[in-house]
Amino acid sequence: MTTMHQEHSSHAHAHGPGCGHPEVPHGDHVDYAHDGHLHREHGGHWDECEPSGHTTHESHDHQHSEGCGHARVQHGDHVDYLHDGHRHAAHEGHWDDH
Repeated sequence: MTTMHQEHSSHAHAHGPGCGHPEVPHGDHVDYAHDGHLHREHGGHWDECEPSGHTTHESHDHQHSEGCGHARVQHGDHVDYLHDGHRHAAHEGHWDDH
């Protein structure tokens, strides 16, 4: 899975531990969920850190829902669930990695 590089130019808030936004582990960095999308620090500015393409999470038997024990993060028009260092999103009868 690759992510697109899109600078979030009007982002004055500095994210970090305790900033009040959910931390989302994402590969070699941490994203922060804010206003329905994810931000990551990159080269002195904040980027939108969104997946490009469609990546199905194979062999995922657990069904996420409110109260399943995994953190919920609003992501655009749906909810992702933080699980094992990545995000899962329901998609057409299966779970995607975001």
